[in-house]
Amino acid sequence: MHRRSAAARRGFTLVDLLLTLAILGIVVMVSTPSLLRSSARLRLRLAASEASRIFAAARSYAVRHNANVGVKFHPGEGGAPTTWSLYLDGDGDGVRSADVEAGVDPPVPAPGGGRQRPARFASGIGFGFPAGELPRDPSGRRLGRRDDPIRFNRSDIAAFGPLGTATPGSLYLTDGALLAAVRVTGRSGHVRVLIYDAEAQRWR
Repeated sequence: MHRRSAAARRGFTLVDLLLTLAILGIVVMVSTPSLLRSSARLRLRLAASEASRIFAAARSYAVRHNANVGVKFHPGEGGAPTTWSLYLDGDGDGVRSADVEAGVDPPVPAPGGGRQRPARFASGIGFGFPAGELPRDPSGRRLGRRDDPIRFNRSDIAAFGPLGTATPGSLYLTDGALLAAVRVTGRSGHVRVLIYDAEAQRWR
């Protein structure tokens, strides 16, 4: 049997330990920004997927009940969570903001009572746009207004009909740095989630 060398018996030297810690520190410094970006992107995508789920639930309700319905979001203020409500067309002219305010288009009660349901967006994510120049929307048109992140024609209500059709439009979510769009198509009522790649200036 071969005897182990004196260096092997001693194990790691102080120089070995310092070199290992230095390499580990470099790996952490290089990987941390990438991990933070990936985490932020995932949080934003989850919030956009939650908005997509809400639209899908509204479309399903409209088809199931043979009704015109509309989804209206209520952005949280002062740290309050974002909520949403579902409204029925009460007079046959579609769900309109004026009719909602007048009580003509009544809310569909939430399962636990009341009219508002939680949107379950992660903390720090809300409707809006990051600072800087506004991108074009996913269709290629200029967005124009920064203060209008929920756009369904000229309304902030996404409406769905009994045949599964919808008011076309988008809502925009941001964490202050990244931007997501949740788009609803008109004829099919289908919903797409897109994340804006600022470096490539493209929606993906």
